[in-house]
Amino acid sequence: MRISTSAIYDSNVSMLNQQQSKILHTQQQLASGRRMLTPADDPIGSARALEVSQSDAMNTQYETNRKSATSTYSLTDGVFQSVTELLQYVRTRSVEAGGTLTPAMKQSMAADLNARIEELQGLANSTDGLGNFLFSGFQGKTQPFSTNAGTVQYNGDDGQRMIQVSSSRQLAGTDSGADIFMRIKSFATQAAAGNTGSGIISKGTVTNAALITGDSYQVSFTGATTYNLSNMTTGAVSAGSYTSGQAISIAGMQFNITGVPAAGDTFTATPQNESIFKTISDLSGVLASGTATAAQLSDSISRATNMLDRGLDKVLTVRASLGSRMNEVDSLQTVGTDLGLSFKATLSQLQDVDYNKGISDLNQQQLSLTAAQKTFQQISGLSLFNYL
Repeated sequence: MRISTSAIYDSNVSMLNQQQSKILHTQQQLASGRRMLTPADDPIGSARALEVSQSDAMNTQYETNRKSATSTYSLTDGVFQSVTELLQYVRTRSVEAGGTLTPAMKQSMAADLNARIEELQGLANSTDGLGNFLFSGFQGKTQPFSTNAGTVQYNGDDGQRMIQVSSSRQLAGTDSGADIFMRIKSFATQAAAGNTGSGIISKGTVTNAALITGDSYQVSFTGATTYNLSNMTTGAVSAGSYTSGQAISIAGMQFNITGVPAAGDTFTATPQNESIFKTISDLSGVLASGTATAAQLSDSISRATNMLDRGLDKVLTVRASLGSRMNEVDSLQTVGTDLGLSFKATLSQLQDVDYNKGISDLNQQQLSLTAAQKTFQQISGLSLFNYL
């Protein structure tokens, strides 16, 4: 077979170009540290690397979310600490109000309690680092608490803004201010307008907020010393024996009736929610009035102290829940860090170049190119005229 000079040149130029292309590819791998410069280098490995990269990016986002949650939780815990100290201070002041005070001292204490209401409202309107209110529910940009005609009202909702802290876990980033500050379980007592006896029902106290179901109760006297206790919600009825001033306990509520009720007289106890702002405001109002009798003042102080205890219990319960979330985020952060290291190790195995092999391949390719160039030089110099 006759091989033309042009065929020799074309074949050798093509071969040299291929050798130089391989050298360039190997140099790019060594320079970038990546084995796969294009998907064509390893189609299966490239698909796997893309999958791992996406998982690593999601894990990185979850890590960012967890850091954001930790920051929010730390701010919230600081607010709860301040609220706890404030309520403890107000409770101490309420106990002091039961002592012998002059009218001027009562006025001074009332002014102090009013200042504490403003301080508590400021704490309840706390924001996170991004300017979102901590206790406004879903409405992060809405100030949750405002004063209208001397009464603190809630402007948010009952939502909890959730944070995706892992692929399978969401945690509440915030808590509703209504649940913390506005829904302290209490109850109202009332004597029927048509009562003919001299029975008087006390305001009562909450003995166990967890037992209050929301059912209303009625005490109906069947005689001077006997009564029926009816659950107005379920219809259940039980009989009781009456002694003036003896405590009557129902589903976490306790009150007493004094005096001599007549047969047919009725008294009701209805569960309700009361804001901690109202509790402090009511006590301040009694102290500032200057007209409350010793019995009225004592009753108001007893009720305020009881409600403040319920408010503290509420704050401590939510704070315990917050602490549980903080611990879970810390655990997930540790798992996420380990998972991120695993993803990066897998990506390194898939993508990173083996420098020992890469340098060896480069040397071999350079040697092959040099040999090809020398042989081409020799072949291209062959001519019949050299032998004539």
